[in-house]
Amino acid sequence: MELINLSSKLISFKSISPKSAGSIEFIEKILKKNNFKCKLLEFGSKKVKNLYAEISGGNGPNLCFAGHTDVVPPGNINEWNTDPFKSTIKNNILYGRGACDMKSAIAAFIFSSDQFLKENKYSFNGKISFLITADEEGEAEFGTKSVVNWLKKKKHKIDFCLVGEPTNPNYLGEMIKIGRRGSLNGEITVKGTQGHVAYPEKCKNPIDDLLKICKALTEPLDKGSKLFQPSKLVITSIDVGNKITNLVPGEAIIRFNIRFNDNFKSKDIINILNKRLKKINTNCKMKTKVSGESFFNYSEVLTNCLTTAIKKVTKKKPELSTSGGTSDARFISEICPVIEFGIVGKSMHKINENVKISDLNKLSQIYYNFLKNFFSK
Repeated sequence: MELINLSSKLISFKSISPKSAGSIEFIEKILKKNNFKCKLLEFGSKKVKNLYAEISGGNGPNLCFAGHTDVVPPGNINEWNTDPFKSTIKNNILYGRGACDMKSAIAAFIFSSDQFLKENKYSFNGKISFLITADEEGEAEFGTKSVVNWLKKKKHKIDFCLVGEPTNPNYLGEMIKIGRRGSLNGEITVKGTQGHVAYPEKCKNPIDDLLKICKALTEPLDKGSKLFQPSKLVITSIDVGNKITNLVPGEAIIRFNIRFNDNFKSKDIINILNKRLKKINTNCKMKTKVSGESFFNYSEVLTNCLTTAIKKVTKKKPELSTSGGTSDARFISEICPVIEFGIVGKSMHKINENVKISDLNKLSQIYYNFLKNFFSK
């Protein structure tokens, strides 16, 4: 199947996280035709679908491509210029939910790996594998994380991995991700005593302590590290559940997210927060959930092979970066070196999500040259 048609077909699946909606099964069918051995995996009560596929051309290392077919909801469909789940090409731009994040990258690697395998008559020094999930955009409990645990249990080795996330902020060839910050979500409930505003002596207003907590939480955590930006806490919600002006609320809730660098583990962050709360001496309770630890699992071989391929196709030298949010690379980094490179990410999760046809073709060329470089080492 041609690259553009393959991308368009993947976009047509209404695979809102964590639903495959047929996308995983479609990729399985394509890879089986390309002589890959495929294992369809289901995890959790909702039987979230995942795919691990592999082809062997020799005794060398296993190079894996990882990606996700699930997408975020399209939002208000009336604001789209096209049907988000019916790909449309206008002015050499492909529109549709997942065009940028990240169905086009999956299509590009399927297309380029097929080209590489046929040109080498399926004989090369190693293995090529795919790890594709339908659970990345949501909780991500039964996606790549579960597949990695399955691989560990089976003692099946992946040696290197490329994740096809849209890493480029502005133009193709701009950035390779070589690590990511950790992410921690938190919620603090501050207890008070509800009452009438005319009798403040009979009340305890939780908002007073909430303001102190906000100030304490947002004090700097560090100044950054050699490889990472400074850690940052961002308050995302303050809720007292009170729309009445003559009522002192009984509780107030703060929600926040922290992106932290390699100066900390998540447990260190939690300890810092608890110490800051203790100094305020208020009646509050904190809940936290860790989405992922910071990681930097660098491979010079992997990075050099990809950088050389990018330079050849785009004439650009990519920046090696640890910026941005989390990705499934955080799970894969537990078992092997991992880097990330995909399409330009300007439109990801937005109305009228899209990818330039020229960028998609170049991305496929980059992946093809990356495979050539890697297996010639």
